Amino acid sequence: MKQLKNTLYLSYDEGQISCSGRALVIRAKDQAPQQFPVHILEQIVCFGSVMLTPDAMNLCLANNVTINYLSVYGRFRGRISGPVRGNVLLRWMQFRRADDPVQTAELATAFLLSKISNARTVLLRHARERETNVFDEAVRDMAGLLVKLKGFTITDLNELRGLEGDAANIYFRCFDSMILKNRETFSFHGRSRRPPSDPINALLSLGYSLLAAEITGVLESVGLDPSVGFLHKDRPGRPSLALDLMEEFRAVVVDRFVLALVNREQLQANDFETDEAGGVALTEKARKEIFLNEWENRKRTEIIHPVLGEKISFGLLPHVQAMLLARFLRGDLDFYPPFFLK
Repeated sequence: MKQLKNTLYLSYDEGQISCSGRALVIRAKDQAPQQFPVHILEQIVCFGSVMLTPDAMNLCLANNVTINYLSVYGRFRGRISGPVRGNVLLRWMQFRRADDPVQTAELATAFLLSKISNARTVLLRHARERETNVFDEAVRDMAGLLVKLKGFTITDLNELRGLEGDAANIYFRCFDSMILKNRETFSFHGRSRRPPSDPINALLSLGYSLLAAEITGVLESVGLDPSVGFLHKDRPGRPSLALDLMEEFRAVVVDRFVLALVNREQLQANDFETDEAGGVALTEKARKEIFLNEWENRKRTEIIHPVLGEKISFGLLPHVQAMLLARFLRGDLDFYPPFFLK
C-alpha cells in the first residue's frame, strides 16, 4: 500500500524558499531557517505570492513533488509538476470510454451514487446525534434520487447532472441545521464562491480547493488524465476527472471536517477577515495554526476501506479510488466500485 507523505503549506509571508542539498529551506522573517527533506514530501501548497528559487523548484520537479498555487481565499490558481507518470495505453482506454455516451453515463452514475449516498449518510449521522426530525424530508428525498439512479439506466448526461444539482440543493438546505455552535458567526444561507461571502463558505471553498489539488495529483500518479472526465463537462483548463472523483469525498472529507471545526469551537469570528470586495477568508494565523494543522491530522485518521477490507488513512482514500478506477478502465474489474461511507 502506498505510504501517505507530507504536504508542505507555504504562505506569502514565508520569505524566499530555497534549497540546500536535497532539502527545501524556508527563511521566514524573524525566524530561524527550517529545512524539509524533499523525500518526505508529496506536494507543496502555496497561498498567495510565494517565491521559490529556480533551484528549489527544480529539486521538487526532479523528485515528483507537485507545487500547487492557491489564492489567499483558497481558490486554485495552477500547478507545476514533473513528467507525467503512467502509460499511454491506460489513457487511451480512458479517452475511448469518455467518448462513448453509454460508458460515460455508467461511470457518471457511479460517482453520483457515491456523492448522494455519502451526503445522505452525513445527514443521517447528524439526525441520530441530535434526535431531531429536521433532516427527515431531505433524507427521504435523497433516498428517492438513489432509487431513481439504481432502478433506471440513465444515459442522458444532462439528466444525470440535473440529479446532481437536485441532490446538492436538498443537502445544502439542511447544512445550516448541522451548525450547532457560535451561530452568530457561523450561519449558512447557501453556497457563495469567488469570493466566499461568509465564514462557512470560506472554509468549504478552502477545503474543496485542497481536495481538488490532491486528487489531481493522485490521478496523474496512477496514470490517468485529470482533464478528461465523465460526469463533469470537459473544458480547457478544467480538471474534469478530478472533479468527478471529488464528488465521492465532498461531504465525507470536507463538509464533515468543516462542521467539526465549527462545532468544536476551534474557530471564532476573529479568525476571519473581509476584504474591500466583501470576500471572506481565514486569517493567515488561523489558516496555518488551525485549519491546515487539523486538515493534516484528519488525513492521518484511519478507516476500514469497504472494498479492500483494509485499514487505511483518510488521506489515502482518493489514491485507493483512483487505483480502482484505473483498474476498471484497464479491464481488470467488471465495474468501478465508488466509495460509500458506512
